[in-house]
Amino acid sequence: MTDVQTAIVAERTDLVAVLRSLSAEDWDRSTLCEGWRVRELVAHLVMPYRYSTPRFLKEMLRSRGNFNRMADRVARADAAALTPDELTDTLEANIHHQWKPPGGGYEGALSHDVIHGLDVTVALGIDRQVPLDRLQLVLGSAGAKQLKYFGVNLTGTQLQATDLDWTLGTGTVVRDTAQNLLLRITGRT
Repeated sequence: MTDVQTAIVAERTDLVAVLRSLSAEDWDRSTLCEGWRVRELVAHLVMPYRYSTPRFLKEMLRSRGNFNRMADRVARADAAALTPDELTDTLEANIHHQWKPPGGGYEGALSHDVIHGLDVTVALGIDRQVPLDRLQLVLGSAGAKQLKYFGVNLTGTQLQATDLDWTLGTGTVVRDTAQNLLLRITGRT
C-alpha cells in the first residue's frame, strides 16, 4: 500500500477498532500527549470533522490566534461534552473524510492519525505495531520543519530505522524501529 489516502482509511479503521476495545477506565487514562487523557486526545483527533471553517476560525480568534491553546481548550470542552461512544462514532463516520491539515497535505493527515494513535496505544501498553508501509509514508515526509514543530533537536545525531530503509540527520547513529524513531522525532519519550 503506497497510496496515502488508502493508508489514511486503514489507519483510521484500525484506530476505531482500538478505541472500541477500550474500557471506560481507559478513556480516563493519560496519553503521551501531556495533560490529555484518551478522551481529550480523541476529541482533538475528530475536531476536523466536527468544526466547520467558520467555527474553527471563531475558536482561533477566541484563542488569540494560538492553535495549541485553541486545540487544548476545545479538546477539553468536547471531551467533557461527548461520550467515548460519540467520539468513536465520529471517527468511524469520517474514516473516508478528505481532511488535510493546513500545509500538511494528505501525508500530514496520515501523520496526525498515526502519531495520535501511538499516543494512545503506547501509553496504554497496547501492543499495536503500525504497519511499515504507513510508517514509511509518515517518515518519508519528516524533516526539519516537523522537528522544529515538535521541539526536537537532532544536531549531531543520525536516526536509522532497523526495519525500514530510512535515515534522518547526520552524526552519531541511533538505530531503532521506525515506530520508536517516529515517537522520538515527535518528542514522545
